[in-house]
Amino acid sequence: MDTMATVTLPYNQDYNTEDNVQAGELRKSLEEAMEESRKLLLSIQYPEGYWWAELEGNATVTSQTVLLYKILGIAEQYPFHKVERYLRRMQCAHGGWELYYGDGGCLNCTIESYMALRLLDVSKTDPALQKAKRFILSRGGIDKARMFTKICMALLGCYEWSRLPSLPPWLMLLPSWFPFNIYDTSAWARPILVPLITIIDKKLVVKLSGDLSFDELYTKDRVKNSFVMSLWSDWKSSLFLGIDCFFKGMERLGLVPFRQRGLREATRWFLMRLEETGDFAGVYPGMFYAILCTNKILGVEVAEPILRKQLLGLNKYTVETRDELVVQPTLSPVWDTAFTVRSLVESGMEPDHPALQKAGEWLLKNQVSCQGDWAYKVPSASGCGGWAFQFCNTWYPDVDDTACVVMALNSIEMKDEGEKCSAIGRAVSWIRHLQSTPGGWGAFDKDNDQEWLNSTPVGDLKALIDPNTVDVTARVLEMVGRLMTQSTLMSQCKLIDTCMPPESVVRALTYLKNEQEEEGCWFGRWGVNYIYGTCGALIALALAAPKGSCKDEIRRGAKWLVQMQNKPERMLRDRPAGRGAAHAADGGWGDGGWGETCASYGDPKLKGGCQASTASQTAWALQGLLAAGDALGQYEEDAIHLGIKYLLSTQRRDGSWHEAYFTGTGFPCHFYLRYHMYAQHFPLSALSRYRHRIEDGRIRKPAWY
Repeated sequence: MDTMATVTLPYNQDYNTEDNVQAGELRKSLEEAMEESRKLLLSIQYPEGYWWAELEGNATVTSQTVLLYKILGIAEQYPFHKVERYLRRMQCAHGGWELYYGDGGCLNCTIESYMALRLLDVSKTDPALQKAKRFILSRGGIDKARMFTKICMALLGCYEWSRLPSLPPWLMLLPSWFPFNIYDTSAWARPILVPLITIIDKKLVVKLSGDLSFDELYTKDRVKNSFVMSLWSDWKSSLFLGIDCFFKGMERLGLVPFRQRGLREATRWFLMRLEETGDFAGVYPGMFYAILCTNKILGVEVAEPILRKQLLGLNKYTVETRDELVVQPTLSPVWDTAFTVRSLVESGMEPDHPALQKAGEWLLKNQVSCQGDWAYKVPSASGCGGWAFQFCNTWYPDVDDTACVVMALNSIEMKDEGEKCSAIGRAVSWIRHLQSTPGGWGAFDKDNDQEWLNSTPVGDLKALIDPNTVDVTARVLEMVGRLMTQSTLMSQCKLIDTCMPPESVVRALTYLKNEQEEEGCWFGRWGVNYIYGTCGALIALALAAPKGSCKDEIRRGAKWLVQMQNKPERMLRDRPAGRGAAHAADGGWGDGGWGETCASYGDPKLKGGCQASTASQTAWALQGLLAAGDALGQYEEDAIHLGIKYLLSTQRRDGSWHEAYFTGTGFPCHFYLRYHMYAQHFPLSALSRYRHRIEDGRIRKPAWY
């Protein structure tokens, strides 16, 4: 068995240095900051032409990897002493592990980290596990955990499969005319649920040790049917709970219709979607269950080619340093590359620079041409033309990545402009076909919006669907606007006329306007949170809406962003009690930047703030305010200058920015991400757009410029 792949981060991970400066005194001019940022980005480009840095999640992904390799019987081949070091370092003083930086601890993360350490032969009496146990019990114990945490326990024989939701195999056989079928679930849920159908049917248990149990993680008043009791929250949950009980009764009686046929279809389905590289669906959970299914349900040995490929695919998710090992939830090379290319061009780099041409060639090679799951609801669209997030994920290209790549390619000059133009045309046409009925776009599928699915027992993460979102729709409209105003090949391609007709744009603009919140902001599904959504919406309206229209919406959005800025007078008033020390360590409050907590997904009162400033969120806000100023003919200059000063004063000596907070979103309230590239390319884009407006006189130069 090959050893784990090592991903070496291209820039310094040690943030506890004098370079971790606080906002304040300007150490660099605008030009110096941009030049150092460009040098850094060029220095970390991979030889193949792409950019890619760590995508950090929480400890559950690494913990589940320990479980997986223990079940496969190959744990001794991997340096799991480094995993133990990582898990111990990530434990907080309160005993728990966090969902995102500064969240106060997460029950699921803590249970799974505890499980992993026990599997690594750490004793229950170890002080770290004793602290973790107290934290877990204070939060209600295993019975209060999410479904996927309980599945980990069930795989070890430490939780009863009968207390988990049913997934009858005949779900795989439901036809397109039925009110529900597997393609009504989201593109990230589908590859998890299908392998799980076979695992849950077998009620797979792998006994790793005779005395391994987690009974100590249940509260004294442990309730055997806690799964049932937790769902009596509304009439829909009660209805689906009753249906689940019916399924379980049928199963006990041996009356599961089409069971074998459904299991065969589930196996055929996931085997068909295995990539030649061993990748499956491009996300860790799907790969975890597919590997388990291949080994324990299909009986494929670890040394056999199909499983060996899958393990090699999973190894690419590993980041191994001298001391630690961590596993990423997915990989982001296409996403990182598209944004980095755009930031470099905006900063003044020549569009035909060899580094940009190399990146463009890599992107063109990774365009997906075959039909994936998206075609189930859009059979009229031939081929594809989109891009996925990862290195290899031909079944699941997504709209957001595709729009970003189109804008990146449109901004550079290639040796074969005709090939580039053709690729852009295919991409824009594919995006148009995925426009949903309400007028916006989801990430992967058209009209994937059956909200009732999130009330089913398997929907405890509220992430079983992929409906229209503001941020993806805004990205598409931004793409349309930039193609209309910046493409040198527009007359040749006629992209907008043939691939994205005006009626599609009008429907999208209407959707976007209708989604504006009362305060003037927009919700951000894939970035934290209202700052992300508002920035995207303002850019989209400024670029794609007819000139002079949407001024009221843009004005309200810009006003909200200014109100959310971390100015001294605001933060002295709004600082939450008991959190000052944590924020002071990251640069303090009132520094002129923007920072929004992940907790705003669960508490709307936290919209736009209640966190120390971050480089990425400040850059988003600046981009939104600059776009709003373009549309209104009047800029919020004081706020913009202050935000720029924040970026200039927090850039480190090597040209990078650092942020500890998570500003990316996997599943709101349940999974967050820290893109290590976000703090590098977004600030450069913001500084560049600011400089352009200074140079052409739209914004007055401040005294310090």
